[in-house]
Amino acid sequence: MVERFFAEITRKRIRRGVFKNVDELKQAIMDYLDNHNGQPQALHPDQDATEIFSKVARANQVSESQH
Repeated sequence: MVERFFAEITRKRIRRGVFKNVDELKQAIMDYLDNHNGQPQALHPDQDATEIFSKVARANQVSESQH
């Protein structure tokens, strides 16, 4: 989930921006986080743990087969 979040912030905010210095980049990240955290969403409100673990297991199998 962490990697997914960093990919999202990179795609939606960092790659689209032009930053003159590190402070501007930091501010853009903080603005994104404030907006993101201001609109919380449940991840899987309609799935039980069995379904989620099943998907994780399938994802692991795919990942392992690619390496």
